[in-house]
Amino acid sequence: MSGPVLFVTNRVPPDRAGAFAALHARVPIELALFGGRVHHATGGVADPGVPHRHVSPRAVHALAASGRYRAVVAGTAGRVALPAAWLGARRARVPFVLWSALWAELRTPAHVAARPLMAAIYRDAAAVVAYGPHVAAFARAHGARRVEIAPQPVDNAFWSAPADAPERRAPFQVLFVGRDTPEKGVAPLLAAWRRAGLDRRDAVLLVVGEGHEAASGVPGVEVVGALEARRLRNFYAGAGVVAIPSIPSPRFVEPWGLVANEAMNQHCAVIATDAVGAAAGGLVRDGATGLVVPAGDPGALAAAIRRLHDDPALRERLAEAGSRAVTAYSYEAWAAGFAAAFDGATSDGCC
Repeated sequence: MSGPVLFVTNRVPPDRAGAFAALHARVPIELALFGGRVHHATGGVADPGVPHRHVSPRAVHALAASGRYRAVVAGTAGRVALPAAWLGARRARVPFVLWSALWAELRTPAHVAARPLMAAIYRDAAAVVAYGPHVAAFARAHGARRVEIAPQPVDNAFWSAPADAPERRAPFQVLFVGRDTPEKGVAPLLAAWRRAGLDRRDAVLLVVGEGHEAASGVPGVEVVGALEARRLRNFYAGAGVVAIPSIPSPRFVEPWGLVANEAMNQHCAVIATDAVGAAAGGLVRDGATGLVVPAGDPGALAAAIRRLHDDPALRERLAEAGSRAVTAYSYEAWAAGFAAAFDGATSDGCC
């Protein structure tokens, strides 16, 4: 069948616009954007740069069933859009591809109730495209027949470019970037910072993001607030260490954590918990491209911070290894994962 691929998603964060452009250059796509909640702190762009339309979640079924598309893709965001896209593709008898970020069971009542439906989608999908090997393993365990990996990218050219004016507030800087939600792990990070006991004349913890005013009362902590991308790059450039202390909850487990990609592009050593997808998925590897500590363990996080403070050579080695590793997480690699899924789905004669 000719025609574009219908790609159903809630919105397009700035860093994902380049990924969609790379995919569209390989396989014509049309985005169906249904809005709603988004876990990306940067929100969405007004114009993603590829063919797109805005739809309501309930309109997704009719669009997917219209017969105008060679395949239908949908992610795991939205309670209505995913099953509507899947059922629409079945009605149109075209391949359905699930784009999955899930690598652990979520335990809210709504997620528990949806498990039979998700199991059916995993088994029926012509292909599953996973954020990384951690998501791929979860999909296979739930019955997925064909799984491809589209590694999570950022705009490597932008984030690796020299910073305009690196922000340096102390000889040793730890940077946190994220929203003020419990799952981002700010509370254990602040507890770890206290335990690390670093001299405030020598070290500072910088907290970037909205809603962290309460953290400003902790000695040695400076709350910066939300930053646009160029200024954030300046803070990465000035930081020796970036901490991603995410913790899991019944409603959310960090699918990836693009802060890791951004930080590595700016030659930062990364500390991540084992609840961060970038660690479970292999970008942040303990002792190789960063340090990985148990989620919700302030003592282990404090020890990692102290270790990188006391060992500049280790800090530099991890930063250098991370900057090399992140180059493989590119827009082209992401697009190639989806193109492989489309090729495999259509060659199987699905639907």
